[in-house]
Amino acid sequence: MIRWIVYALLPLLILVIAATIASLLGFGLLWLAGDILPLAKVISKITLVLLLLLSIFPLKNYLQFSWADLGFAPKAIFFKQMRQGLALGLLTLLPVLLTLYWLDVHIWDDTRHWTVGKIAEKIGLGLFFAMLIAVGEEMLFRGLLLGALGRKMSMMAAVTISSIYYAALHFLKSKSPLAYADLTPGSGLKLMAEAFANWLNPQIISALLALFVVGLFLAILRSRVPQSLGLCIGCHAAWVWQIKVSRDLFNVNLQADSLFLVNTYYDGVVGPLVSSWLVFALIVYGVWTQWPAKAARGN
Repeated sequence: MIRWIVYALLPLLILVIAATIASLLGFGLLWLAGDILPLAKVISKITLVLLLLLSIFPLKNYLQFSWADLGFAPKAIFFKQMRQGLALGLLTLLPVLLTLYWLDVHIWDDTRHWTVGKIAEKIGLGLFFAMLIAVGEEMLFRGLLLGALGRKMSMMAAVTISSIYYAALHFLKSKSPLAYADLTPGSGLKLMAEAFANWLNPQIISALLALFVVGLFLAILRSRVPQSLGLCIGCHAAWVWQIKVSRDLFNVNLQADSLFLVNTYYDGVVGPLVSSWLVFALIVYGVWTQWPAKAARGN
């Protein structure tokens, strides 16, 4: 039991170490480069780089993971999975966005002048950045973390814990403004402590729960289909893409009767509607996958 708890908390220790290093490096970078970005944003970007580049590849070698162990299929299959994942992502999130528009939770942003060219640019750039985000996060959470935890505990526990980390990392943020002239070597550590304290913010609860369900959906997909990271990347990218485009083209109507369906503290899309819809999708998937086995036993 103690060993199980240690394995579950080890990713948190790695995250704290990465954030601490990023806090110190962030101050040093701004001290050398000048007032180019807010310290909180610099720390966030450095932490992301440390987690994605300096943890995935060294830990992959340390754990003796092959690319197949991380979930990568051969190239032809991988790109086919990505296309299937994009379709799955559209199928699972587009109904949510259409419902929010129908309920007037999302309303068209008529304060901006849109042309076909501008909309096409938003769609193209949105897909590009969504793919970058999806590749990095899926390699980290459904590749390395899920695979490592799955070697030390049951797959159900690994799916749950990796999904908790996935959801929580989205709220590791500090919003306190710090003037460049007031920065000290300890400023980054202060912002880091505030970012971790944000996990206790009651305003994030519905979005945190929704992202936990998102993590469950992707982790179950990854665990049930061998070498299916491409499927997870495509699905994740489609979700991020749709959210980015929706936020560019629409505003959240704070007067809507159904505003409770989204979390306005986070992004105005993720919230109770997303979590309910994906739980329903998981139930349907579970029934669909178990039905042939039950039918065979009945015969």
